[in-house]
Amino acid sequence: MTQRDSTGIEPKISVELVDDLRAADLSDLCDAAEHAITDGGGFGWLAPPPRDVLEAYWRGVLLIPERDLLIGRLDDVIAGSCQLLRPTRNNEAQSFSCNLTTHFVAPWARGHGLSAELIRAAEDRAIETDFDLLNLDVRETQIAAIRLFEGLGYSRFGEHPYYARVGQNYVKGCFYFKKLNKENSEDI
Repeated sequence: MTQRDSTGIEPKISVELVDDLRAADLSDLCDAAEHAITDGGGFGWLAPPPRDVLEAYWRGVLLIPERDLLIGRLDDVIAGSCQLLRPTRNNEAQSFSCNLTTHFVAPWARGHGLSAELIRAAEDRAIETDFDLLNLDVRETQIAAIRLFEGLGYSRFGEHPYYARVGQNYVKGCFYFKKLNKENSEDI
């Protein structure tokens, strides 16, 4: 559900697949990631790394042939992203499935439907590239993300009691999948 801003205007959201980042987009992406990491949704990081590390990370993502980077914009500013990770070419047994990873939306951009649009765009991309199944995992502490994934039809299939460590405490991880191609759902 999209919320209107204080002026009553509904913000513009968009999602795109990118294979290059202009300097301004790289800066926006790093800013959004830093905000998400600080808020506890940092796709692995517990504290924002130095800016040069974050910039190198995003540039590196674009170099990996098995990764697709999708970015989400709120009023033309990058506010979140996710990645579609395809299996390596030699992994024939899992060639039908891919993973949704590093999904986040900056706290200042939440509540406008951007997170769901990123996930839908990743699903569409997976289907376009001939994948039948999408997998993902998330920390149990990310309640809003879990609610979103389950609301979009993802099925929980497992948990890992030592998925992550935050400070001195372990955090459980939750694993999900979604069948994308309904025609052959009995095959999986």
